[in-house]
Amino acid sequence: MQESASFWLGLGRSLKKIAQDATGSVWMAEMIHTLAAVVAILSIILLSALVLVYLERKVCAWMQMRLGPNRLGPFGIFQTIADILKLMTKEDIQPTLVSPIMWALAPILLFMAAMTTYAVIPFDAGVIFADLNIGIFFFLAVGSQASLPLLMAGWSSNNKYAMIGGMRTVAQMISYEIPLVFSILGVVMITGSMKMSDIVKAQEGLWFIVTQPVAFVIYIIAATAETNRIPFDLVEAESELVAGPFTEYSGMRWAYFFLAEYAFMVGASCVAATLFLGGWNGPWLPGWIWFFLKVSAMIFLFMWFRWTFPRIRVDQLMSFGWKVLLPLSIANVVLTGIGLWLFFPLN
Repeated sequence: MQESASFWLGLGRSLKKIAQDATGSVWMAEMIHTLAAVVAILSIILLSALVLVYLERKVCAWMQMRLGPNRLGPFGIFQTIADILKLMTKEDIQPTLVSPIMWALAPILLFMAAMTTYAVIPFDAGVIFADLNIGIFFFLAVGSQASLPLLMAGWSSNNKYAMIGGMRTVAQMISYEIPLVFSILGVVMITGSMKMSDIVKAQEGLWFIVTQPVAFVIYIIAATAETNRIPFDLVEAESELVAGPFTEYSGMRWAYFFLAEYAFMVGASCVAATLFLGGWNGPWLPGWIWFFLKVSAMIFLFMWFRWTFPRIRVDQLMSFGWKVLLPLSIANVVLTGIGLWLFFPLN
């Protein structure tokens, strides 16, 4: 793990030094280094979406005894590429009575919020865009902004189905953000830090999924609701709302919404691996491989949920969040505090 960390740290310093020598300016080197990191994050999101759309269909086919993509290319691997070409060439239709500025900004702002959350995710020791002292708080704060673009899309579309979907977005995401935060609070209490790298280092001997199993379950359920995935996809329930906030969007504007959904799902999986599964910690293999394997396992879990459970009703969704998850998450925080007081008393 130390050799892998040294490699990534050395590579980052080398790129920064090359940029500084080439430009002769420190701030220019910092800018080039930052742009390179942004491009890297964007590449991760786009490549993840490209692969996950295909895997989602294959997982669905495996679980529901379907064929899945099997025509375009070997094992249907070119199906996602065909979908991308279709979306890029599809006509971009803007309805007459929409609020044009808010309608156009909504998908862009949603994707920007999803992309920004990756800034504080540690992919390996030292491989992080910004290792902030309030890293987990930054992730939650930026991720919570997703409700605003979805509400903007619903309100500005001048469509009753889109408007209802936007209102459901606010109700659902606010309701499940609270138990999500409380589930993470137990980990923060144990480590005494909100810095992502510190949380990973605190799990070198024992992963927090062992000491915080209830928090892990609450986090997974709340994250599923936050990313609007089945069984919590009430925002875009096609049997009721056509497509919710996305009803009046087409082409690449429509694709931005679902690209952001996959980006948030991968981000939530990365945070789960960081907080509860030890991050890059693991024997024999390089840290980034361990992180990739743990994130892949979490993504599969989210897909498993989607193709196993039926969609629940709106009233069930809200009741479960406020009457079950919230009390459980608060009880977990209280028990964690009592455990720390009993076994690790302050001097």
